[in-house]
Amino acid sequence: MPAPSYEEQYAYLEKRIDALKTTRTGDEHQTEGEVFDRKTLMTIYDFMKRGLIDKVHHPISTGKEGNVFYATDEDGDPLALKIYRTSTSTFKKVAKYVEGDPRFKGTTGNRWKFIYAWAAKEFRNLQRYYDSELPVPEPIANSQNCLLMEYIGDETSPAPQLRSVELDDPTDTYDEVVSFIIDGWRDAHLVHGDLSEYNILMEDGEPVVIDVGQAMTADFFNAKELLDRDIANINRFFKNRGADVVDPEKIKEECFAPEDDDEEDEDYEDDDEEEDDEE
Repeated sequence: MPAPSYEEQYAYLEKRIDALKTTRTGDEHQTEGEVFDRKTLMTIYDFMKRGLIDKVHHPISTGKEGNVFYATDEDGDPLALKIYRTSTSTFKKVAKYVEGDPRFKGTTGNRWKFIYAWAAKEFRNLQRYYDSELPVPEPIANSQNCLLMEYIGDETSPAPQLRSVELDDPTDTYDEVVSFIIDGWRDAHLVHGDLSEYNILMEDGEPVVIDVGQAMTADFFNAKELLDRDIANINRFFKNRGADVVDPEKIKEECFAPEDDDEEDEDYEDDDEEEDDEE
C-alpha cells in the first residue's frame, strides 16, 4: 500500500486536531493562525505517527516565543506541547537572548533555522536540568519548532504561576528556588537567565521551573551576569512575600564552590560537542 501523500497527511492532521476547530473565541482563532502553519501541522502529525500524541486540545499559555497546548497521548495521559511561533516579530523578541552563543552561528539570518535551533536548545536545557534531578518538566521529544514535555497541572487546569499563589511558608519555597539556582549551576552547569515568579509553577506546593530556552551554560561569557539577574529577581519577589532572603554573594559562593569531581564537567562538555556536531 503506497504511503499517504503530503496532502492526505495534512488533511488527516486537520481532522485530528478537531478540538482546536470548535468552540473557539476570536483570540483562539488568532492563536491558531499564528502557530498552526503547514510545517508545524506536519511536525505534529509526525509526533502522532510516532505514537507520542493522540490529540491536541486547547491552548494553556502564551509566552514571548510560543504557545503551550494541552495534549494527550494514546492512553489519554496529559502532555504539554510547546509550539514556537515562526513569525518575524517572535524572531526579533528572542534573538537578543542568543547573541554570542556559538550554537546559533549561521542561524541568525534565517528565521526558520533560528526558531528550530531555539526549540532544540530548550529541549537540551530541559534534559540537562532533568538529568540533574532538578524540578523541571520531563522533556519527551523535539522536532522543528515543536517541543513535547510533561504536563504540569491537574485534570482541571495547569499549575499556577508562583506569582499568583499564596505561600504557606515563603522562606521554605524561597530556599527551594535558591537550591535550583545553585544546583542548576553546579550540577546541570546552566544558568536560567530569566528566572522570575512568571516562569515558576507551583504543583502540590512545590516549585517547578519552566521556560528554559534562554538558559546558558555556566562557561558562557555573560553567565555570571545572568546569575546575578536571576538571584536579584528571586530575592526581590520573595522579600516582598516576607521570606528571609540570603545575601546574593553567599548564594554565588555556593555556586562557585570547587567541584568534588571534575568528571561531570567533562561529560557535559562532550555532550555539547556532540550536539554541535549533530547540528
